Amino acid sequence: MKGVLLVNLGSPESPDPADVKPYLDEFLMDKYVIDVPFLLRAFLVRGIILRKRPEKSGEAYRKIWWDEGSPLIVLSQRMHEKVKRQVEIPVSLAMRYGKPAIYDGLKELHDQGVSDVLVFPLYPHHAMASTVTVNVKAEEMRKKHFPDMKMTTVPAFYNKPDYIKALADSMAASLKNFDYDHLLFSYHGIPERHIRKTDVTKSHCKIDGSCCVTPSPAHEFCYRHQCFETTRKVVEYLNIPEGKYSQTFQSRLAGDKWLEPYTDVEINKMPGKGIKKLAVVTPAFVADCLETLEEIAMEANHQFKEHGGEEFHAIPCLNDDEQWVSTMASWLNEWAAKN
Repeated sequence: MKGVLLVNLGSPESPDPADVKPYLDEFLMDKYVIDVPFLLRAFLVRGIILRKRPEKSGEAYRKIWWDEGSPLIVLSQRMHEKVKRQVEIPVSLAMRYGKPAIYDGLKELHDQGVSDVLVFPLYPHHAMASTVTVNVKAEEMRKKHFPDMKMTTVPAFYNKPDYIKALADSMAASLKNFDYDHLLFSYHGIPERHIRKTDVTKSHCKIDGSCCVTPSPAHEFCYRHQCFETTRKVVEYLNIPEGKYSQTFQSRLAGDKWLEPYTDVEINKMPGKGIKKLAVVTPAFVADCLETLEEIAMEANHQFKEHGGEEFHAIPCLNDDEQWVSTMASWLNEWAAKN
């Protein structure tokens, strides 16, 4: 029997620092997130970051926490329930970090008699710290606990026409009553070295302004290229004129060079360039989370207005949007119909 495992990032169980700390430990100790040798990673994470970060992150989570729980978890569950109603095969939901764990999702499928699993990382773009770590963890759990299971994965869907249509249509609906001066596409940042590490050619990704638009096999796994392609296709679909949109990267950590330009830096400059009404979309995420609800809708909003901006609109992620759910369900039904 076939089945599907949907996997999103995850969340602490509560905004209390006591719950945030183990979540951050699992997340930041992942070698695909902070890709340095274990002892150095342990020193950075457990010796430095986790001393103060849980309290600070807990404060941020408290700002966005819903009565039902973590927005990311709640929204993922809503989407999951809707998808299940549109497909004929079992579909379970898991998180890469926190609960429900990937093991739990696979066990749920296994207990329903599933022997052929499609792992669906809920990220449109390929990256070490998202799709790769999901697939590696799922395979690790399969080998250890479910050795007879067959497993395949959904590749990056950043440029699939039906995904672009669902994203663009949801954006258009959100912008219907907001006459923006500028539309910013803000993607989650990653260290530049991650781009080079995932370059299968070992030579193409120079991050020099031209490599992402020069055809190459590297693009299949290049997060930067895929982000630019999503922007390009959405802009083309919505017929947004040149000069009225731009692209940035958010959520960097200190100590490394991350993908540029940086979202916070660029947003703070915009009012001085005459941009008074700003809309921001975050296509690296399919469900709203800390990075969209607190970092963008709250903090970026505040900073934009502090620097002279007047109106700020954070466009919601796809979440449990009906068109997006139908798109996902059609992909899963198509896979299930194959031999």
